[in-house]
Amino acid sequence: MKSKYLLSILFTVLIGQSTKGQDKQLKLSLEDVIELASSQSLDAFRNENMFRASYWEFRYFKADRLPSLSLEATPLDFNRYRNREYNFQTNEEEYVQREYLNADFGLSLNQNVALTGGRLFLRSELGMVKNLNGDKNNSYQSTPISIGYQQELNGYNRLRWEAKIEPLKYEKAKKVFIESRENLSIKATRRFFNLVSAEINLSIAENNKASADTLYKIGQGRFQVGTVTQDELLNLQLSQLRAEQALNTTKLGLLRAQAELNSFLGLDKNTKVSCIVPSEIPKLEVKAGEAIAQALDNNPEILNQQQQLLQEDRQVAEAKSEIGLNTSIYALYGLDQSAKELENVYDDPDRSQRFRLGVNIPIVDWGRRKGRYQMAEYSREVVKATVRQARIDFEQDIVQTVMEFNLQGDQVRNAALADTVAQKGFEVTFQRFLIGKVDVINLNQARNDLEQARKDYVLALNAYWDYYYSIRRLTLYDFANDEPLTEEYDEILKN
Repeated sequence: MKSKYLLSILFTVLIGQSTKGQDKQLKLSLEDVIELASSQSLDAFRNENMFRASYWEFRYFKADRLPSLSLEATPLDFNRYRNREYNFQTNEEEYVQREYLNADFGLSLNQNVALTGGRLFLRSELGMVKNLNGDKNNSYQSTPISIGYQQELNGYNRLRWEAKIEPLKYEKAKKVFIESRENLSIKATRRFFNLVSAEINLSIAENNKASADTLYKIGQGRFQVGTVTQDELLNLQLSQLRAEQALNTTKLGLLRAQAELNSFLGLDKNTKVSCIVPSEIPKLEVKAGEAIAQALDNNPEILNQQQQLLQEDRQVAEAKSEIGLNTSIYALYGLDQSAKELENVYDDPDRSQRFRLGVNIPIVDWGRRKGRYQMAEYSREVVKATVRQARIDFEQDIVQTVMEFNLQGDQVRNAALADTVAQKGFEVTFQRFLIGKVDVINLNQARNDLEQARKDYVLALNAYWDYYYSIRRLTLYDFANDEPLTEEYDEILKN
């Protein structure tokens, strides 16, 4: 559906090309601008790639828990050196040059054990040594198979903590991506209404300039017959000059707003966008309690707070594991054999075994391990307090935003009514001025009321849609359609 929608927008771009030069004319609604921003803006590109990076970080975590097969090889290792040796013929020590050619191959299968945090491994090795001195004999060494296990016994299990944190991080990345889309909608909305305001300001300036020219010509005629004083004529001329200055300023403002929107949407600099101002707003009232509930379920900040607490718990567990006795075990059982000929190296292998128990007992460390543990404990308490306060502020922010949004609907309707009234009032005043019933001061006041009413209406619309998408960003919920916001993650990862 999105692709079809984008095609329709692009088709509009093509058919809207100007017949003069290379300029393109494009009429876009607020929904069009948001859709274009979500598909081709630099922010959208950055958001998608940040999500892909988070996905591959999660894939790395999952791969770390699967068996890994690796080949280690040293096909050629030539070693020439001099070694001090005892000569039994001369009963003296002397330096003798030695030359060896070595080759080693090993195949390893490793599996991390999430339950214990240890590592289980399976190996097969083959090595060759060729003495390049004297008779130049070869010697082969094989380990057809060996199995082993390595485990730290200090109580800290890295894999177990990663199993708690990494899925939470990836789930947060999904929510952050949806949140970034809503942030993009807010940015698009603000740039859209910046251009709308610039267009309205230009329209007002053009109307003011035309009105000022007309009024000045009328004033000149009336001055000739004595119905307008010289002070009033000078006032009309001054209004004409100011209207021309305001028109030039608004033209520059429109160009600036147009350039900002084009840059944000990734459009060609010669594309001229005309905004279709939303004529209606949804009849929607959001309940604060429902918004808080949805935010607690969906907002990535909640997952981020959970992640912070888990990370602090992990730091405490790691620091605690370093206090007292630290032990580790390494056990290996396998088969090996050596021979002068390669074909005999796997015949009748002997058993090889190894068991190692490591112990690390701190005797005097001047309280470093205990200090690290205490720092981790205090840091965790600070984070807990920070998270509690952040949760309170977060809920309060939602309540405030919901209240402002619910009030803003009435503000838009009142601003629309005020705009209509101001328009009618100016038309009546203008007609009365033409027949000499009101003076220039009353006419200017009516014009100022009209301009201010139009600006207030656009500002009210801008604020409404800003609050609308802010609530969506905070809750990741579409209250207009009564459904949570989602994304097609598989499609994003395919691209």
